[in-house]
Amino acid sequence: MPVNTVREDEVLKDSININIIKRLAKYLSKYTKEIVLTLLLMPIVIGVTLFNPYLLKIAIDSFIEDSNVRGLIILAVAAIFVNLVGVLASRVVTVTMSVVASKILVTIRQEMFHHIQKLSFSFFDSRPVGKVLTRIIGDVNSLNALFIDSVTVLIPDFITVIAIALVMISINYKLAVVALITLPFLIIFMFLIETTLRKRWQVFRKKQSNMNAYIHESYSGIRIVQSFTREKRTRGVFIETMNDMLNSFKSAIVIANSFWPLVQLAEGIGTIIVFWYGVTLLRANEISVGTLVAFISYLALFWFPIMKLSNFYNILVTNVAGAERIFEILDIDPEIVDNDKAIELPKINGTVEFKDVTFSYGNGVDVLKNVSFKVEPGKTIALVGETGAGKTTIVSLISRFYDIEKGKLLIDGHDIKDVTVESLRGQMAIMTQETFLFSGTIKENIRYGRLDATDEEVIEAAKVVNAHSFIMKLEKGYDTDVNERGARLSVGQRQLVALSRAVLADPRILILDEATSSIDTETEKLVQKGISNLLSDRTAFVIAHRLSTIKNADRIMVIGDGRIIEEGSHNELLKKRGEYYNLHMAQFKFLD
Repeated sequence: MPVNTVREDEVLKDSININIIKRLAKYLSKYTKEIVLTLLLMPIVIGVTLFNPYLLKIAIDSFIEDSNVRGLIILAVAAIFVNLVGVLASRVVTVTMSVVASKILVTIRQEMFHHIQKLSFSFFDSRPVGKVLTRIIGDVNSLNALFIDSVTVLIPDFITVIAIALVMISINYKLAVVALITLPFLIIFMFLIETTLRKRWQVFRKKQSNMNAYIHESYSGIRIVQSFTREKRTRGVFIETMNDMLNSFKSAIVIANSFWPLVQLAEGIGTIIVFWYGVTLLRANEISVGTLVAFISYLALFWFPIMKLSNFYNILVTNVAGAERIFEILDIDPEIVDNDKAIELPKINGTVEFKDVTFSYGNGVDVLKNVSFKVEPGKTIALVGETGAGKTTIVSLISRFYDIEKGKLLIDGHDIKDVTVESLRGQMAIMTQETFLFSGTIKENIRYGRLDATDEEVIEAAKVVNAHSFIMKLEKGYDTDVNERGARLSVGQRQLVALSRAVLADPRILILDEATSSIDTETEKLVQKGISNLLSDRTAFVIAHRLSTIKNADRIMVIGDGRIIEEGSHNELLKKRGEYYNLHMAQFKFLD
């Protein structure tokens, strides 16, 4: 697939999964009091709706015909009072359910954020960040109307439809049968187009997700886009992606917007039939004028909740697609979890042992093949080798970012699968070549290594890696805001801050993965001196392509084809004139 394009990776589903509806209903069940209050107020709202046409019948048949002005005034006052009560009850219902829906969305969003934080690296390896953001923000927001309407529309309007139908039957069953003759055809049509509409909304959400992912990727890589002057191409792909989303929306909305006109068509046809048949009954003196007017009023009231129910059905079909995408994420089990018998890893000395470890990233290709070695506490181990040899994989397994497939990985004799992940990683610090700083101040970023650290400890950590001097030259010193991803600082400065963060964590095992790759030679000398102080009495794994930085390592392991092909000290490996010697000479000649 070409770089900077959109990847399709979502499967469309044919029909609404009833389990999704049940899972959504569980969120509502936590707000029993609010829902009970809403349901208690519903009869008032429904009663007022049913009462108004009956008042009209009384006014025509009892007061207007007899010119009873006093009776009309009393009836008008009663109507005003009843309708004010109805409006107030309706207002309370709407506000209550809006608050409930907002709280539910917060709960779902918190669940998703917390759950995604626990997911393994393999989850993020296979999904663009923009698509994950769409699930947390857009898909969750889409459920707002669904939660509100499920109580304020579905239940009361369903009851209202039944109640009005019974009232119409009680007024004149012949007119009622004629009035409802178009309803079955409408219901059949709605069910027939449900699958088509559902798929079209799924396509829209997928296209929307693609667009968000593309925007996030494009702006994250804006320096590359501008460096290679690819703004025109990027804009073209964006327009294409946006048009895909727009076209998918149009395709869905054409079907969705057919519900309301169809309901109106069914209402119009039904009303015409009722007028025709009603006049026939009037001529036969089977009904009064007031009865016909009241019936027509009830018929209008009958179709209004039908319209709202059809709209709710539309919302259901539309937003259940978002719910499915949410639960798809929530149903992904973290690959790295504590087992039932996991214990807290006690304070470690730092012994690390690999026993015949084999590992692949799930594609059937072994990255590590029966790797075995043991590192004593306080030793510094350097890992060298060609790109893709397995160096980063080794340190990722020590931190248990991935689980090994065969063999064992022990720390101080404890199998890392038998201890809690938090207690394991809590005694490690990792500094990678992909330096990441959070939005905030330099002080806050360093303190991320240990949240309870004092300002003095933060400053001391920065001094260890010689970051203090450049920090103090900044306008606000340690209170300088680094901006998003540390954009305000140079690459070397960001690495120094990240090293300070690792120092503050005071780890028993330290992992440096190309930690000084972007620091100039002079700065590197200062950092290496600080790191030497940090490495004292700690087990450390150092990955470095620049071999000059690992000469003093206690042991150097050369990784190749997923195996340890050489190991020893710098001088021992040079004397062997093997792979390390070749790497060293090639780099020396290159630098020369």
